Amino acid sequence: MTYTVDQWEQSVRDLWDRFDSLEREEGVSAMQDLVEKCPAPDGRAAFEVAGMYDSMGFEAEAGAEYERALSLGLDDARHAQLAVQYGSTLRNLGRFDEAIAILRNAPTHEATGNAPRIVLALALHSAGRKDEALRVAIESQIDTLPRYHRSMRNYAAALTDSPAPHSQPQL
Repeated sequence: MTYTVDQWEQSVRDLWDRFDSLEREEGVSAMQDLVEKCPAPDGRAAFEVAGMYDSMGFEAEAGAEYERALSLGLDDARHAQLAVQYGSTLRNLGRFDEAIAILRNAPTHEATGNAPRIVLALALHSAGRKDEALRVAIESQIDTLPRYHRSMRNYAAALTDSPAPHSQPQL
């Protein structure tokens, strides 16, 4: 069957919907089959197979596919998701400096919300940079608070002896 991009995307969503019922090799094999049928010339197929490898515990294989997806190009939402997923994979592989670099430069997108900052905090923690990790974790949540913004920024800054970014006064 020849897929349109929309049909292919739906097939990918359908496969992810079945994820919890798939065995490791079965999930990867099913995604690889879909990858071969992808009509888009960009990196979306590599991104999806990377995600499947990653979710099934094949982090090394996922890393190569994430790199391929980046080289082929992605839309904004997938690029933001890739930064979170690849940063997490690199952290799991013990490649903390690379994870931190990717997560610090992660594009912002509604598809990921604060996830890049939260995974960055985890990567910093894994790298032994615990105060910086806690600072990033706190700062990632400040805007969700109904008040205490200035105080939380100051508390977070004190963890690493760096000045808090200037902000508007808030109650």
